[in-house]
Amino acid sequence: MTTDEASDDFHDFFERHHAELSRLAYMLTGEADAADDLAADAMVALWHRWDRVRGADSPAAYARGVVANLARSRIRSTVRERRRVLLFWSHRPDRTDGPDVAAVMDVRAALDRLPFRKRACVVLRYAFDLSEKDTAHVLGISVGTVKSQTSKGTAELQRLLGAGAAGELVGSRNR
Repeated sequence: MTTDEASDDFHDFFERHHAELSRLAYMLTGEADAADDLAADAMVALWHRWDRVRGADSPAAYARGVVANLARSRIRSTVRERRRVLLFWSHRPDRTDGPDVAAVMDVRAALDRLPFRKRACVVLRYAFDLSEKDTAHVLGISVGTVKSQTSKGTAELQRLLGAGAAGELVGSRNR
């Protein structure tokens, strides 16, 4: 048989059996996209062995065997991947050491809404862990002003962020 005849013969086989092989792959994997890919991969494999496939007692049965083997390999690969993912997540700590970027952005936005003096007192007291006296010195205001501005600033942050979030921020200094 010439190359053109083999090509025509394979093309006819493809037209007759591709949809069936795709349905078989779907039934084996349960995934429509995977089924089309497996049927296409099977057809490529069949084309590379077309002389052997064409000489088989039942080329369609041979093709179904190729699809079944490809589907089995895909399922095994998927199971292994899922196990790896589960293993990864099971060894992952519940808490990360890095910053919670969303929370940082929320705090930043809430701080931006505070007037400068309240914001400065809150930041110096809680972010930089300065004493009331040191904060007063840095800002050039009295200790009493630092106390009142810090109190009012944290109250406003609690209103903006919610009591739990603001308390967590301020409470971490007191630990």
